[in-house]
Amino acid sequence: MKVVVIQGPNLNMLGIREQNIYGPMKLEDIHSQMEGYAKQNGIEVEFFQSNLEGEIVDRIQECIDDAEGIIINPAAYSHTSIAIRDAISAVRIPIIEVHISNIYAREEFRHTSLVAPVCTGQISGFGPFSYHLAMIAISQILSEVRAMKESQNKQPAE
Repeated sequence: MKVVVIQGPNLNMLGIREQNIYGPMKLEDIHSQMEGYAKQNGIEVEFFQSNLEGEIVDRIQECIDDAEGIIINPAAYSHTSIAIRDAISAVRIPIIEVHISNIYAREEFRHTSLVAPVCTGQISGFGPFSYHLAMIAISQILSEVRAMKESQNKQPAE
């Protein structure tokens, strides 16, 4: 089972920028914790970060043949990118949208996520722990998908 974690713009600055909102933890530390969970649960995890919308769209599209699930923090693109929304909609695999801060308790322009309606679910507001919750959610969803496929393959043809 492979999960790709896609990080949007400015997330490479975690631990430096706006620690009062995002905390002191660096992106590498978050990824390290996610890797620990992945190893314990037999999940292959790959990380990708870009400040460029087109690169994020490309990586989402590559997941069609490369991954069973995606965890994505589109960051500011959550509120502006129809291109990322369309890419998410096209891949048709489970996708969890993640935000470190509670986007609904911040500036009004952050209250609308264009990608949320085409994601399997959204987790926000739990700080870096949001990523751990996303790993739990995606592993559960992928286990259920796998069990459903196995069940369908065992049913006799009519």
